[in-house]
Amino acid sequence: MRRQFVRLHRWFGVATALFLFVSGLTGAIIAWDHELDAALNPSFFNAHTGGPALSGLELARRVEAADPRLQVTYLPLAAEPGRTLQMMVLPRIDPATKQPYPLDFTQIAVDPATGEIQGRREWGAVSLARLDLIPFIYKLHYTLQLPFTGGIDIGTWLMGTVGIIWLFDSMIALWLSFPSFKAWRKSFAFRLGRGGYALTFDLHRSGGVWIWGLLTIVALTSISMNLSGPVVRPVVSLFSKFTPDPLNNPEILRAAQPGDQVLSRERIVQLAEEAGKAQNLKVGPGGIYYAEFLHAYGVGFYATGNDHGDIGLGNPWMYWDAATGKLLGKQIPGKGSAADIFMQVQFPLHSGRILGLGGRILISAVGIAVAILSATGLLIWLKKLNARRRSARNANEARDAGTSTARS
Repeated sequence: MRRQFVRLHRWFGVATALFLFVSGLTGAIIAWDHELDAALNPSFFNAHTGGPALSGLELARRVEAADPRLQVTYLPLAAEPGRTLQMMVLPRIDPATKQPYPLDFTQIAVDPATGEIQGRREWGAVSLARLDLIPFIYKLHYTLQLPFTGGIDIGTWLMGTVGIIWLFDSMIALWLSFPSFKAWRKSFAFRLGRGGYALTFDLHRSGGVWIWGLLTIVALTSISMNLSGPVVRPVVSLFSKFTPDPLNNPEILRAAQPGDQVLSRERIVQLAEEAGKAQNLKVGPGGIYYAEFLHAYGVGFYATGNDHGDIGLGNPWMYWDAATGKLLGKQIPGKGSAADIFMQVQFPLHSGRILGLGGRILISAVGIAVAILSATGLLIWLKKLNARRRSARNANEARDAGTSTARS
């Protein structure tokens, strides 16, 4: 049995090593995505003028009026002091061609005092330019920058599958790390004085044992982040029912009707303020997005600058029908069924933000550790592969020598 598990561990490790190496390093970086992006691109983050800031709603109105080709799909409702207000945009349909207007950007940085667009970029573009670097790394982390093919998000599926293999391999690795009860201490030791292969082996085995629990959490949450709909939610629903929401239950959406008028963002924010008070939320609406394909609005409740949710289970979100203003669903951290709360905890755990600053430091360190475990695993495999090849070559030479002696 042990021999079979060793082979499985070897095959799983070799198959996933490169992916986990990239994912580990990029994960260590994007734990600090906002801070690094701002440090690299001050002209995109720092407002040019210091006058009184306009509301996000007014800024979005001015941006759309100045450039009818685009529509604002997501915006914070207020800018951080001294910062630009960053909006996500998509092209409108050109009435003449019935095709989307050509836009080479999806994110803009707006001066909150004047409405001037200070910068534009395509978020996640394959580019190592300073302006694009952090979004590129962020998207590389969970998609490897692989494109949609045949309507399938190849990168997301690939990295989700890698997560599944990694989770199973972690179980196998833990079992292999303790070959006997008497030798359990060896599985926690690092032979620092030996160096060379002995230290490489200990970094891989003992290093993995020391942080096995954290690795398992990261592996599981990576599956949840990439394969939530097709894999995780169906499995979790076997144990607990989910509360329907428009993102995961399209049947509760009302199809757009001829002559429908989309409600203004101002009206949706007004509805959100009322709903937030009814739910006794501690903060009011902090950001709004419009999902045209769902014919729905979503509103997040958070303090200015806290759109990621810096600690705990993240931010509350509510959803409204874009034409009728009907409340379609809500996701309130810590509330709902066991299945709801299980899914709520996935991003905070994966990003480390569930523990605030300390959690982000920890998850960054784990990312580096994943890269080291992947590299040392490959080195161990290569060394043993070379040893097996030398052994086979020596056996062949000995057999050939024996044959020649017998003939003579």
